[in-house]
Amino acid sequence: MAVKNEEDSLTKSEEVHFRVMQIVEGNPSITQREISAELGISLGRVNYCMNALVEKGLVKIENFRSSDTKWRYAYILTPNGIAEKAALTGRFLARKLREYEALTAEIEALKMSGDKYQSRPNADHDF
Repeated sequence: MAVKNEEDSLTKSEEVHFRVMQIVEGNPSITQREISAELGISLGRVNYCMNALVEKGLVKIENFRSSDTKWRYAYILTPNGIAEKAALTGRFLARKLREYEALTAEIEALKMSGDKYQSRPNADHDF
């Protein structure tokens, strides 16, 4: 099993930032309400995250007209945002691989444990 590397770990806040940047990159005209629904987090948390990303210079907000009467926002990853998302992607992937390896080891241990009980004669009668 892989050893946890602190440099590869993501904080909860970094994971939310990563997921928001991932969504924004794929759909710049998405609303904060839609991001909130997609991630299953509060609208306030999305707003806080978006403001933090803008303050860090990772995302910029541009206005555009969606109709004659309505203005909307487009969220654009800056070059620094693209670089930060790439770094977070690597750390996120490393964490998911560690989780996968741990889960695979746990499944194998459960299978071996189950095989041990299934191979016992008259296992159905041990109450």
